[in-house]
Amino acid sequence: MRFGGMIFKKWRSPEEWAAANLEAGYSAVYFPVDYTAADRVIDGYRDAARAADLVICEVGVWNNVLDPQREKREAAIERAVHQLELADHVEANCCVNIAGTYHPTLWDGPHMDNFTRRAFDDVVGATQRIIDAARPQHTCYTLEPMPWMLPSTPEEYLALIQAIDRPCFAAHMDVVNIITSPSLYYRNAEVIEDWFDKLAPYIRSCHAKDIILRDQLTVHLDECRPGTGGLDYRTYLRCMTRLDDRICLMLEHMTEEEDYVQATRYLKGLAEEMSIDL
Repeated sequence: MRFGGMIFKKWRSPEEWAAANLEAGYSAVYFPVDYTAADRVIDGYRDAARAADLVICEVGVWNNVLDPQREKREAAIERAVHQLELADHVEANCCVNIAGTYHPTLWDGPHMDNFTRRAFDDVVGATQRIIDAARPQHTCYTLEPMPWMLPSTPEEYLALIQAIDRPCFAAHMDVVNIITSPSLYYRNAEVIEDWFDKLAPYIRSCHAKDIILRDQLTVHLDECRPGTGGLDYRTYLRCMTRLDDRICLMLEHMTEEEDYVQATRYLKGLAEEMSIDL
């Protein structure tokens, strides 16, 4: 599998950017600019990644295509279309967003209606609009599972895949985001296996972080650096070996360079113990 994360070293050219990723021990990258960048800049990063044998794993959208305010919702859908077009142009593994929320102010917040039939239909409709407008040929549009919106189970993801009914709609895995209770936390190996058993043919990217259950009421589940929480990374890595070797495990959500260094060391060491090429 491929492996990547954030880089902190400053760069002045796409070639320096690619070299910094290789220096960090990565074989996959987040694409560093969005669709508003000049064509020569976009092509420069695409070509530098190819020359360095770095898989462009993700082009992110990260907005709310279900925003209750119509103007914001339409703007979010328009940006998603352009980002998907960008992902297709650079032949990224996927373009990733969240499904969306009815929260009035937070783009990724909880809402009581997020798991209703209305939400399911709205997610299907918005995703179809985005894919049909961009018409990707070399990438897939994916939705990252989130704790308080669709899809929160592999069955919900499969139902979305069936309803959206587009060959370029695929799956994104973030196993920390689906650990939302003590029960799921303590049997997370079983949960990981269930998601991979049902979604493996569709998975295009996986996120790497960790989660820890605190001993304070009522329930506190916090993200943490890989290797410092309760996530069963042996099961996670073993399940990932069933995927195409261009599918990536991507570190995220850490603010300090040293955390990425330590996380990389932990995951590469574990993979070596398991005779997995990471």
